[in-house]
Amino acid sequence: MSAPSTLQAPFATSLRWPVAIATLLVWALAAASVVFWGLRLTAPADATAPPAVTNAPVAVDPAAVGRFLGAVDAPSAAAAAPDAASRFVLQGVIADTDGQGAALIAVDGKPARPFRVGASIGDSYVLQSVGTRAATLGSGARGPVAFTLKLPERPMAIPGPPGPVRAP
Repeated sequence: MSAPSTLQAPFATSLRWPVAIATLLVWALAAASVVFWGLRLTAPADATAPPAVTNAPVAVDPAAVGRFLGAVDAPSAAAAAPDAASRFVLQGVIADTDGQGAALIAVDGKPARPFRVGASIGDSYVLQSVGTRAATLGSGARGPVAFTLKLPERPMAIPGPPGPVRAP
């Protein structure tokens, strides 16, 4: 009978430590809770409150925002109306041999829209004809040409062959 008693002693000792540590953690948590609520309840009631959030509209100065973003100031706000051709940017052309087709044109900085030959563009212009890399606009479908829009030149996608290497 002496054998079973020697086996129980180490087994009982090994179970004491986890229980003791868990008890210590529970008491530490209870003490921290008492300290937290004690400080919270004894704090002065007239402490500074956080600022109130308002939904008041903010006045924005467009000129100041433009200067902040790096825009260059214009000489005067009452500048002359922009040149008619500068209002339009040709971004693409679909044309046939008869000058018919469509052009992709951006008006006044807005996103580009497709216009067929004969369609009205902007306030007083009509797309008269389209070419390989150009579109002509005028005041009427058969009237005189007001101006011609051209596609911007694009660099070649594949660079040319390197030049000859010269000895120094």
